[in-house]
Amino acid sequence: MSDTRLPLFFSPCPNDTFMFDAMVHHKIDTEGLSFAPRLADVEALNHAAFREEAAITKVSYHAYAYVADKYTICPSGNTLGDDAGPLLVGRRSMTPDELAGATVAIPGRYTTAALLLKMAFPQVVRLREYLFSDIEEAVLSGAADAGLLIHEGRFTYGDKGLHLLADLGQHWGQRTRRAVPLGCIAVSRKLDEALQQTIVRVLRRSIAFALQHPQESAAFVKRHAQEMEPPICYRHIALYVSDCSVHLGDGGRRAIETFFAEALRAGAIPPLPKNIFAAER
Repeated sequence: MSDTRLPLFFSPCPNDTFMFDAMVHHKIDTEGLSFAPRLADVEALNHAAFREEAAITKVSYHAYAYVADKYTICPSGNTLGDDAGPLLVGRRSMTPDELAGATVAIPGRYTTAALLLKMAFPQVVRLREYLFSDIEEAVLSGAADAGLLIHEGRFTYGDKGLHLLADLGQHWGQRTRRAVPLGCIAVSRKLDEALQQTIVRVLRRSIAFALQHPQESAAFVKRHAQEMEPPICYRHIALYVSDCSVHLGDGGRRAIETFFAEALRAGAIPPLPKNIFAAER
């Protein structure tokens, strides 16, 4: 296959940089493909997907519902939480009635966190959008009464004096007995089927390499982890890079189908096409 430089968008979070390092830096056989990476926070990635800026991109599962006609879901590279999802935190404990009148900081309208909040606490309607890394400070400063933490915030909020109000991943798991789909790797439907299949193979190979040689990605992970300490980086990776990241399998697909069915039932997303998964061989 001739060399093809494909726009590849993903987040600077450790689970993404860990998974993509080998394919971006040609540490594995990429079958003739090369990539033009761009890193951005998840809500920025969601909006880039709305504009179809990337051939391959990380998106929130919530946002995917709005681009399902433009992208398919790669069966590798997915982030599914097993009783672990966005955390709703506050400066103090709050009753459901207090939450109903609270201003809640969210990491973006189209994040899966925002959709999980809507399904778990429909009475919460006063939402304010922040960059995900600014939410702890928004709550601590009083700019918001509560906040939804994603990524490394789940490991640090207690040290900053914040209180857990709800783990939305646990709430989802107790209700559905499924893992909660958080983020997926979306592949443009404009790419032909053979190229989609190649991308699937290369990404799966990249993740397998990262799991077998975790120190190989350490420099790339550290470069983009902002102020995150290495132990927290690797707790983050261990939590969100799972068997479903290597390949969804039947369990992962059922979790995704359940998520979209529940979101549709709640009137929170538009209907999806039937074929949402990328071709693989």
